[in-house]
Amino acid sequence: MRSLKFKPLLFLLLVVAATTLVSCAKVVPVEECVTGDLYGFWNGLWHGLIAPVTFIIGLFKEEVAMYAINNNGTWYDLGFLLGAAVTFGGGSKASCTK
Repeated sequence: MRSLKFKPLLFLLLVVAATTLVSCAKVVPVEECVTGDLYGFWNGLWHGLIAPVTFIIGLFKEEVAMYAINNNGTWYDLGFLLGAAVTFGGGSKASCTK
């Protein structure tokens, strides 16, 4: 298998391109997002579990977001983190040996 060498110039070019693309994103005022019910732990867990799907859909539809702005804070964040860890495998890959 061929080893990949780190190319700093290519990495810098990718970072500049990504930053340029992200800077063109539409900004939504937070005041518009914080109406209605608060999202708690279970909603955070669900949003973390479906994060890859909502990320891809969110690239094409403005009304779909990965993370609920109107949440109750730490409990929502904990649920989102646990859901994302389950979805992406958490740290289980780090302990595998060959």
